[in-house]
Amino acid sequence: MTDAPTAPTWAAPTAVGPLDSTVEVPGSKSLTNRLLVLAALADGPGTLRGALRSRDADLMIAGLRALGAGITEGDSPSTLHVTPGTSPVTSADIDCGLAGTVMRFLPSVAALAGGPVRFDGDPAARVRPMGPVLTALHALGVSVAGPDGGLPEHLPFTVTGTGSVRGGTVDVDASASSQFVSGLLLAAPRYEQGLTLRHVGTTLPSLPHIEMTVATLRDVGVAVDDSRDGLWQVAPGPIAARDVRVEPDLSNAAPFLAAALVTGGTVRIPGWPAETTQPGALLPELLTRMGGTAEISGDVLSMTGTGEVHGIDLDLRAAGELAPTFAVLAALADSPTRLRGIAHLRGHETDRLAALAREITRLGGQAEETRDGLVITPRPLHAGTFHTYEDHRMATSGALIGLRVPGVEVEDIATTAKTMPEFPALWQGMLARGRMRGGPRE
Repeated sequence: MTDAPTAPTWAAPTAVGPLDSTVEVPGSKSLTNRLLVLAALADGPGTLRGALRSRDADLMIAGLRALGAGITEGDSPSTLHVTPGTSPVTSADIDCGLAGTVMRFLPSVAALAGGPVRFDGDPAARVRPMGPVLTALHALGVSVAGPDGGLPEHLPFTVTGTGSVRGGTVDVDASASSQFVSGLLLAAPRYEQGLTLRHVGTTLPSLPHIEMTVATLRDVGVAVDDSRDGLWQVAPGPIAARDVRVEPDLSNAAPFLAAALVTGGTVRIPGWPAETTQPGALLPELLTRMGGTAEISGDVLSMTGTGEVHGIDLDLRAAGELAPTFAVLAALADSPTRLRGIAHLRGHETDRLAALAREITRLGGQAEETRDGLVITPRPLHAGTFHTYEDHRMATSGALIGLRVPGVEVEDIATTAKTMPEFPALWQGMLARGRMRGGPRE
């Protein structure tokens, strides 16, 4: 981590009145990138509608194109027509950027290639854990090598395929990321024997993301047995091509819904699904525990707050991606908060636990790391620069603090393009119905 801003800062707008706003959030990154992989491996052409277009999604698109899939835009950038490749590519280079889904989903797809596929990414991506998924592929007979020729733990690495993977049974320690499981399951139907995967770690974070992967596989006709805890069996077989609409990204709705608690008033999110595997579905319940009132009418979720935020004891094991939002809410609360079950966030875009503790403390708050989370004790906050460490959820969290604390400058707001390219405009639009001060600043 660095103390010095490396990008222009953005003056986070400060609300001085209650909100009354409707915000349409873009499609789910998690679903978009899973559906793109399955469409690229399907038995015919398919279409994604309402797909997220962000840096992570565009890196996935580029990676799948490098592996032989044809992906073109329809009548809008969020409509994607996907044509699977007809033969294994013999060589490819894949830029993972800082996208965990790209670096952890595509190696198992690259194993089906007919030659070397080289993976690399941003400097910050080179410290993110990769060992479990690469070790699993190696155990399945796939050639995986780092720059020194050994079995790598991080980017960069090369996966050299022979055109097919036998499959079989493999053990994986997914304690650091559920993406290790999802990445292997997505390509498993194309392996000759399918795949039986057993989790051998002590904890399994973000289980809803694995449930999302299983649900998307079943939706395309793949048989998956997940009846035993920590064990998944994927049968070999075709992946059906589909015309599918992507749900809104519920986790990206978190800072907007939380804004209702911080400022008072109401924020509405249309398109809220009645049933979903997204971890963001926990938001109505969790925000209600912190002082909000949730109401669902049709497909519109409304969150209403009074401006008061209450501290809670919260296990976020199933939805760690929501932790940055709840950490800054806790810093604005009327009593202490403990966030638990999120030790795995140390291996995300940045060490999110250290980053959150550091930035909340920098602005006058009190946030302390624990073995598996954070303890946050509210203190009066003051103006200052909120550093983001190239992490999109850190940036949206800084914006949330700025609603209550005048003079907060968010470093590198452009990093929100990872999952929500239009975040600054959406944030300003949310505030347009209430009164605010602040705005963009170079």
